[in-house]
Amino acid sequence: MTEELIIREIENNTEEYIQFLRDLIQTESYNPPGNEKDVALMIQQYLKDVNIESEILPFGANRANLIATLKDNTNGKNLLFNGHMDVVPPGIEEDWKLPPLSATIKRKKIFGRGTTDMKGGLAAMVIVLKIIKKLGLELSGNLILNAVGDEETSGELGTKWCLENKLKDISVDFTLIGEPTNIKPLPHAIMLGERGRVLVKVVTNGISAHAALSSLGKNAIYMMSKIIENLDKLDKYMPYVEPPINKERLKELVSDSFVSEEIFSKILDDQPRLQTLLDSVLKSTRVLTTINGGIKDNVIPDMCEATIDFRLLAGQKVEEVINGLSQLISNEVGFDVRDEPTGNPDDVFVYLEILSASEGSYFKDWEDSQDLKLLYKLISETYQKKPFYFLYPPSSDAHYLRNSGFCPQTIMFGPGVALTAHSTNEYIEIQDFINAIKVYTLFAYNFLR
Repeated sequence: MTEELIIREIENNTEEYIQFLRDLIQTESYNPPGNEKDVALMIQQYLKDVNIESEILPFGANRANLIATLKDNTNGKNLLFNGHMDVVPPGIEEDWKLPPLSATIKRKKIFGRGTTDMKGGLAAMVIVLKIIKKLGLELSGNLILNAVGDEETSGELGTKWCLENKLKDISVDFTLIGEPTNIKPLPHAIMLGERGRVLVKVVTNGISAHAALSSLGKNAIYMMSKIIENLDKLDKYMPYVEPPINKERLKELVSDSFVSEEIFSKILDDQPRLQTLLDSVLKSTRVLTTINGGIKDNVIPDMCEATIDFRLLAGQKVEEVINGLSQLISNEVGFDVRDEPTGNPDDVFVYLEILSASEGSYFKDWEDSQDLKLLYKLISETYQKKPFYFLYPPSSDAHYLRNSGFCPQTIMFGPGVALTAHSTNEYIEIQDFINAIKVYTLFAYNFLR
């Protein structure tokens, strides 16, 4: 009976929810620079209409996190909703068919930067608190909303800070992060884990000379080229780690959402992008993403700088990346590796620096979780299509919750087609957004009652 009341409340107020989402999209929070406080103020006002108090936690120029709870008492069972308020910049705005902050509704979709990643999921989570409060639902536990900034850069000033400060004394039983998990042409996924990311700056230090007398110098760009040529040998210098879920099991999990395994296999064979997606979560990868060297066209460059983006499986350690890369450079290329960026003018060496780092994470006991089974059931009934369990190819704030031990029972599920995140003409389907509100509200009610 109560569940029917919840569904009716949502269906009677869809226009309000759509407008709230559009308001969030139209509130600029590009990171950099951030401006998440403007979004936090809008969320605070929306919740204040039903007497839900929230705390805005500033951390920089017009930047902030927000925490709101249904009740003051967090001593019992607690469910945490986590979502980020910052979005990536739009890029070249002229490439957009519609202005990125317009939140234009067209063809049953809302277009704009952040619609999918992830103001759609965030708005849905905020709305859940309002629905439960408005209906006066009696719950024995508490629902906590943590709207964070800084996710699109590192998360250190957002989720990490909140966990180490405002939330540190609260015991959380389950966490749901509203990142987009619709992977078309597949159904929605429930993300059980994610890869880590380590961004390493590599600097080759050579010796400058006149280009007409090149043998007197040591070309730093050539040095970098040798490192790049040998990068694929890195695996032999790093410990092998099994993926959290092997390929055959992963294919089984995905095929469960189809009528038969044969149909899924046919789709997989016909979709190279899906094959790439599947392979991406089964291995660590490394990609050279930027390179810069040289000061003038007639000078042998004495320095070249590059960045390498490493993606790690759960269980791989940051130090293993640096140690392996150092051994590769020393053994395969023959360059000295130092931990200081400067040396004498005639020194030839390589300097490595970690620019950012996060390790992969995984909900190890997911198969025994009754809470996860409840979520799976609610998604199946609401979307009229079974979801599937999967691993998240990029990284997210989930690793802060799992790896710290704060809440190992952390999953990601949210509205929006994941492949449209960070893209030009980003959009979210309105029905997907409304369905997410239903799933989140029904899950919170059943989890906390």
